[in-house]
Amino acid sequence: MSSSQTAPENTAPQGDASSSADFKTMITWRGEGADRLEQVRLHVTGSRIKAYGRIIAAATNEHEAFSASYELVTNDSGVTKRLSVHLVRASGETQLGITRDGENNWLVQTSEGTNRSDFNGAEDVDLALSPMFNALPIRRHGLQRGGDEIDVPVAYLYLPAGTVEPATLHYTPGPDSIGVISPIVTSTLTVDDEGFVVDYAGLATRV
Repeated sequence: MSSSQTAPENTAPQGDASSSADFKTMITWRGEGADRLEQVRLHVTGSRIKAYGRIIAAATNEHEAFSASYELVTNDSGVTKRLSVHLVRASGETQLGITRDGENNWLVQTSEGTNRSDFNGAEDVDLALSPMFNALPIRRHGLQRGGDEIDVPVAYLYLPAGTVEPATLHYTPGPDSIGVISPIVTSTLTVDDEGFVVDYAGLATRV
């Protein structure tokens, strides 16, 4: 699918920190330097996102082969409400649930039990190796239209380990791209008018 096919017709007004578009689409990214694909079905209503996606990755020197199916729901402000992940590896299957409650605490449910954390005030989750999840802070802060650099605390789900840890991502908007520093990579992003990644240098490219 080309960028022109995935880009919605409606775009946010200049200077508005949130999107005004309402659309459904499918986006696919191909990994760079690795046999990996991510595909997601998106239903976007203003700043609200519902995403149903899957990452399939072959084994590399850094990780074993795995697949991770996910379902993400945000609230009307684009803040994460819940993320469900079904992780499959050679050793077996794991179900993970990450939910943000009304008191800004996160509940992380795994096969080993339930943990509660504020993740340093995080409003976003981030899934390792996924370009899709970068859209959450980019859209909410309007970084696709520029602005100042920003630190974004997240609940970070490492793949294929399946562990969830607090982390901070650093975004630096530029005239043609957005710099990003994450727990696994320092890179640059190009995004479409709605803030969804087109190219994540060294990690993945939209196809």
